[in-house]
Amino acid sequence: MKIAITSDSTIDLSKELLQEFDIKILPLQFILGDNVYRDGDLTNEQIFEFVNNGGALPKTSAENSEGFKEFFIEILKEYDAIIHFDISSDISSTYNNARIASLEFDGKVEVIDSKNLTTGIALLAIYARKLTKTESDIKLIAEKVKERIPYVQTSFVVERLDYLHKGGRCSSVALLGANILKIRPQIVLKDGKMGSGKKFRGPMPMVVSKYCSETFVEFNNPDKSVIFITYSSATPEMIKAAYDVVNQQGFKTVYETKAGGIVSSHCGENTLGIIYINDGKTEE
Repeated sequence: MKIAITSDSTIDLSKELLQEFDIKILPLQFILGDNVYRDGDLTNEQIFEFVNNGGALPKTSAENSEGFKEFFIEILKEYDAIIHFDISSDISSTYNNARIASLEFDGKVEVIDSKNLTTGIALLAIYARKLTKTESDIKLIAEKVKERIPYVQTSFVVERLDYLHKGGRCSSVALLGANILKIRPQIVLKDGKMGSGKKFRGPMPMVVSKYCSETFVEFNNPDKSVIFITYSSATPEMIKAAYDVVNQQGFKTVYETKAGGIVSSHCGENTLGIIYINDGKTEE
């Protein structure tokens, strides 16, 4: 059986990695000014420039069930079945719309609520792709993937809170305090929801180093087969700081990826995270 692995575009994988793991994506939409775009139409830098010049924050929207139906129909022209991943249902209605669309395909489409975002979704999708090499039952593959969802460690550290504030994800008081004290907060995804973690101060390269080090102390049982360093934008010094810590942990593969426009429009510039599965089950 030829099984497709698909996702909405918040999976944030490069074209090269999408091709390597044979993952198909449906780009989500966002509104910038008076124009509607699909994820990938604009660079993050273009989005940030628009907002920094006084424009409103991009408004993102979930794909409707009809859009997913059309997407699944096209995929099934080439594949026998689909395992599809979406951004956490606690963040977007995208998953529910995909699930509704899947009901019309007689069990050929299995939709998974990743309870995650960005390359946290990618880790699960890559695991699913590996399972398809030895397993053809999409429901069994989905169950195995779901067992690992609670262990996906997705977090990131942000330089500034104004994007999260504009998006309604932090209060004015928190924004004011962070600006005055130059606090760089950690955002942690837990049970599908975004919440605040530790707080750091100082230049971003030093903050990234502290954040990575403390993350490995807290989540200290990683599957060392793969880890993502993912960012909306980052200076070379920030990226080096992340690699310096990650490379000490013994991961077999380290992927460096840039978040897409949907995710980046909510977190802003100079946001960086390390993302891995913390269940100790290193996959060959």
